[in-house]
Amino acid sequence: MQAGYSAAERLQADHYNRIAQDYSVHYGDRYSQEYRNRFINSHLFEGIDLRGKVVLEAMCGSGETTAYLLNHGAKVIGLDVSQTEIDKFKDRWPAADGVCSSIFETTFGDESLDIVVVVGGLHHLHPHLSDAIVEMHRILKKGGYLCFAEPHKGSIFDTFREYWYRHDDLFAANEEAIDVKAMNAEFGHLFNIQSEIYSGNFGYLFVLNSMVFRIPIGVKKLYSRALLGVEKVLERYQTPRLACMAIAQWRKR
Repeated sequence: MQAGYSAAERLQADHYNRIAQDYSVHYGDRYSQEYRNRFINSHLFEGIDLRGKVVLEAMCGSGETTAYLLNHGAKVIGLDVSQTEIDKFKDRWPAADGVCSSIFETTFGDESLDIVVVVGGLHHLHPHLSDAIVEMHRILKKGGYLCFAEPHKGSIFDTFREYWYRHDDLFAANEEAIDVKAMNAEFGHLFNIQSEIYSGNFGYLFVLNSMVFRIPIGVKKLYSRALLGVEKVLERYQTPRLACMAIAQWRKR
């Protein structure tokens, strides 16, 4: 643990050190990876040529987006506040670099990265989310992309999510869905909003997030293929109110 970490970062690092093994099992299995590729990654990186791009996978865990990035020719750097997760990342992805560091004060130079991607990490940063966005803006090249997928405020699922966060020890005390409208208003002078998609239904809940519901992997295998099909059908009808997550692509001005 780095001495300069804030209390919130120490809380998050300790939290993920504790759940790292179960997290990797549930979020790294074949069905969760298929969900990510079909319903998250395809939107996150639409229209971006990843070949040769230096991509920071911020708050990477053990690297659940890494395979997609490497397979599309990107040069990947994983960053996480948890040393346990970074050790797993390095073992799992020897072709990528791993850095144990705070997202609020990284070791990267100004305008040194082509893309920063965050999947399910921004909602862990409250009440300092804005500080992290400023840092990611600093390290992105002009014209570089910030791509993120997060649970968002305004969804019908958010009230349920808030209750669950307060009563389940799988979640840290500072976790909170992100307010995409507020983020757009705050950072619209720094980024162009390239795309904003709202998605996530039954597959998001019970395939990608099987750990949250304590669903055994053996049981998950029985229904995942069917729920991925349901997700595809329902995705075309989703609105911010009916979706579990926001998927956004911002481009640095």
